[in-house]
Amino acid sequence: MRTLIVGSGATGGFYGGRLAQAGRDITFLVRPRRAEQLRRNGLQIISPLGDATIQPQLITADELRASPQPFDLIILATKSYSLEAAIEDFAPAVRPQTAILPILNGMRQLDMLDARFGADRVLGGTCRINSDVDADGRVLQLSTLGDLTFGERNGAQTPRIDRAQQIQAELSGALFNLVLADDVLAAMWKKWYILAALNIICVLPQGTAGEVVAVPHGLDFANAAIDECIAIAAANGYPPPADLVDWDRKRLTQAGSDLTSSMYRDMKKDAPVEADHILGDLLARGQTHGVDAPLLRATYVQLKVYEARRSAT
Repeated sequence: MRTLIVGSGATGGFYGGRLAQAGRDITFLVRPRRAEQLRRNGLQIISPLGDATIQPQLITADELRASPQPFDLIILATKSYSLEAAIEDFAPAVRPQTAILPILNGMRQLDMLDARFGADRVLGGTCRINSDVDADGRVLQLSTLGDLTFGERNGAQTPRIDRAQQIQAELSGALFNLVLADDVLAAMWKKWYILAALNIICVLPQGTAGEVVAVPHGLDFANAAIDECIAIAAANGYPPPADLVDWDRKRLTQAGSDLTSSMYRDMKKDAPVEADHILGDLLARGQTHGVDAPLLRATYVQLKVYEARRSAT
């Protein structure tokens, strides 16, 4: 199976790198500057599970357009603000039997990919990993967490179950935990609700989870943020299980915690943020079902002001 990884950063670089390390046929679609860096230094993964340097197969968008190549599987691992450009870049690689597996957060990517390529080509997927890219372009796995969940969006027992099982066999055996989910949309909603809640907790007060719950009314604020996101997920037909909510609530309201969201960290670095994709879309899906989410709305407004300031400079 030929697999194209779109994105070679903290997420795509990790999963694609580990698959290449395991001997899979992996090609990375990269920008020219990143291609030069990877050709010079290799794809370096620094991890508590073992470091690795891979000499990856690379292709740029211009090269793919000039000489289209077919791929069996495309794993999409970009940030949402790069999604439209990424779709244009990898489109020449899509053939009738190509499966597209996005592992972005949220749901908006599914609508965009369905509209461009057809829903029959697009699987659901999500991942959990603590990772980053350092100034030298190395992929840093910051803990042993490294899960990738995927599946057919209308359930595993479908006429396309063979496709999902083939992909499962291809992606298994690398240094991350792979799950073929019966209900991948539920898994995606579980990730989305808690990610959005953590963003509210960190972005609106501008602090770590531990700093927020340590101040007067901070714990009530954090729990209210979690409750808003649960209400939206439930209204859309995907209420998170009670035991998961209990575990998530404890994690996000732990005293002394240095937990932060990646969007909060991006703001601190004056980097682009995924405001529309992670929070704006969730807010809209809540409004469709009559769910009022004032904390989510306030956080989204703050992020849009931040984006407007960045674009003006």
